[in-house]
Amino acid sequence: MNQKEKTEASSVAGLSIPQFSVSAAAEGAARLRLEGDWQLGSDLPSTGDVLKQTGAMPQFKKVIFDSAGLRSWDSGFLTFLINFIEECSARGIPIEKEGLPPGVQRLLQLASAVPEQKGVRRETERVPFFARVGESAVAFWRSALEMLAFIGEAFASLLRLFRGKARFRTIDVILIVQECGAQALPIVSLISVLVGLILAFVGAIQLKIFGAQIYVASLVGIAIIRVLGAVMTGIIMAGRTGASFAAQLGTMQVNEEIDALKTMGISPIEFLVLPRMIALSLMMPLLCLYADLMGLLGGFIVGIGMLDLGVVEYFNQTKATVKLDYLWIGLFHSAVFGVLVSLAGCMRGIQCGRSASAVGEATTSAVVTSIVSIVVATALITVICNVLGI
Repeated sequence: MNQKEKTEASSVAGLSIPQFSVSAAAEGAARLRLEGDWQLGSDLPSTGDVLKQTGAMPQFKKVIFDSAGLRSWDSGFLTFLINFIEECSARGIPIEKEGLPPGVQRLLQLASAVPEQKGVRRETERVPFFARVGESAVAFWRSALEMLAFIGEAFASLLRLFRGKARFRTIDVILIVQECGAQALPIVSLISVLVGLILAFVGAIQLKIFGAQIYVASLVGIAIIRVLGAVMTGIIMAGRTGASFAAQLGTMQVNEEIDALKTMGISPIEFLVLPRMIALSLMMPLLCLYADLMGLLGGFIVGIGMLDLGVVEYFNQTKATVKLDYLWIGLFHSAVFGVLVSLAGCMRGIQCGRSASAVGEATTSAVVTSIVSIVVATALITVICNVLGI
């Protein structure tokens, strides 16, 4: 846009063009004369143009302002002045603000008086590799100690329960039993049937090659009854009930309800954690039995519908292959998983921070901790059963 167009645009907006000029003043100063309307609606000069004309003058010691011709100004004028003052300070050029309007001087003084808030600007300094490793190791060690402390408190509250001294409401246990028991049947049914279908289908493809379709019943029966029924139930409850426990206790932590319990002398472990641990530990073996039945049903559907096996033939093969010991091993798996999922969910909820985002992080951490614990516990129990010859 040329000068004529700028003049026309400013006239339409009702503003005069902001202008500046640089001249020599007394005592070796460079006078910056400001005229017109210095507002955002006008075409403000750039700081570089002003510095260019100021630097073209002979040797000068400072810059002073003359705002006698300044008609009006707004935040655009303040932005120009702040940038100009910062550039002059970087070049070691002193600035005298006495020639500016009093309101501008007060705003500039206020802007320079407010210190920068710490932590607002993101640090770009890269942390050394070994420092990051050390911080991760310290955080892992601290987390391990907190986990051991929580498990110790939960075990102590369980001992007080056996002595009849634990303080919690029975109605809470009943409600949690309903939540993690009957209300979980639909999702457990769906997943267990699908797992049985998939396992039978994959086994049937390979066993058909050798004409051994009947052993699909053995494959599904042993896998579901011994391990998969309990594992799938544990994972389902980790994502459903464990996350729910973490979200509930995390929200209570944010709302300072847990602090209120401590203030009244009530142990949060006994009042909140113990009912959830009891309810889930009781329901997990029952859910495992139900999941076993649904998994066998899925294998039965594939065996009858795809492999043309008889109902009695499939049932007799399953009965001959699956031992009662496998059922007890699966129920033991599920009982251990119930304790692990309830402890993981409650622990992450108790450790939750004081913000809304911390509740989401606690929920995610509870699910991850529960699933990792289930996998590790499954490996340990499998090794122990192998050593014992079961």
